[in-house]
Amino acid sequence: MTDFTPNEMMTIAAARQLSNDDVCFVGIGAPSAACNVARLTHAPDITLIYESGTIGTAPEVLPLSIGDGELCETALATVSVPEMFRYWLMGGRISIGFLGAAQLDRFGNINTTVIGDYHHPKVRLPGGGGAPEIATSCGEIYITLKQAQRAMVNKIDFYTSFGHGDGGDHRQRLGLTTKGPTLLITDLAIWRPDPQSKEFVVRSLHRGVTRDMVQETCGWTVRFADGLEETPPPTAEELGTLRDLQARTAAAHAGNRRVA
Repeated sequence: MTDFTPNEMMTIAAARQLSNDDVCFVGIGAPSAACNVARLTHAPDITLIYESGTIGTAPEVLPLSIGDGELCETALATVSVPEMFRYWLMGGRISIGFLGAAQLDRFGNINTTVIGDYHHPKVRLPGGGGAPEIATSCGEIYITLKQAQRAMVNKIDFYTSFGHGDGGDHRQRLGLTTKGPTLLITDLAIWRPDPQSKEFVVRSLHRGVTRDMVQETCGWTVRFADGLEETPPPTAEELGTLRDLQARTAAAHAGNRRVA
């Protein structure tokens, strides 16, 4: 299978990181696509949880937002938002939080609030929603992001969701017992944090991507692993599943939803 886009590679590479036993708190957008590709391929028993309180969700199409009726209609159960956050999330019952970002720094700190000065921003973003709690309460955090210098910055403009702070043991010094960001999947590469410094390090380049391409789209000096690998390209099953899911989603949102 040779014909795929960088975004498709990112989504499929992210989906591969999930297992059948995971309980995953899913963000809207790329995280939702990755989690549902995993559910529809190698991880049919994964438990997907969305911020609106839906548990064991199995959407036929990707939701427009956490309030999309598709989530509640296909969930095993739906609980109140306070119960979701206090009992399930903060109770330590969710293994993985899957988040996106508008801005990200090398320690996995996320900004989804404002670009520029908070009081006079260049762009006002949607905000954190439940992401700040997800970032601190899930067992570990996976992040998806399309690489660009404006998105991968040396210093984020606002701390919406705490990653590894200033690096090292910053999380532990604040009393956070969860792992924080353990994986970053972009449209160019797969990154993991250095065990000591917690700075993201490129572990795998997607096919056709060079080190220069990664550096040119990143706002800090990139570190590459000694044993740098190449990400396996999508299989026919993975790519077909993703494209079918996206086609169903487009049809549903256009008002042409197929009836099973």
